[in-house]
Amino acid sequence: MANPFLAVPLTLHLIAASGGGVPTLDVRRSCLAAAKAQITTTDRMQACIADEQNAHDQLAKAWRKFNAADRATCVSVMMDFEPTYTELLTCLEMASDARKLPEELY
Repeated sequence: MANPFLAVPLTLHLIAASGGGVPTLDVRRSCLAAAKAQITTTDRMQACIADEQNAHDQLAKAWRKFNAADRATCVSVMMDFEPTYTELLTCLEMASDARKLPEELY
């Protein structure tokens, strides 16, 4: 399967989602930083890209199930740093879990 986020120019970190779907993120910088922290940079880079592809695939399957306001909030938060699909998925899962809490807890 092709990696949709590998074709994104390095200068762009986030491209608006077409048709309201999962946004296209450039995860290479984040993966490269993670890879440099390891002894085997190439292996770590490939593992990071594979992890991000997996997170992207999970998002693609569940995107419409997440609350629209949560999607908008989580995507806008991603603009402040080098975003990853893993972080976006985590943000959406946490927001979804928070919505399930009883009102008296917040």
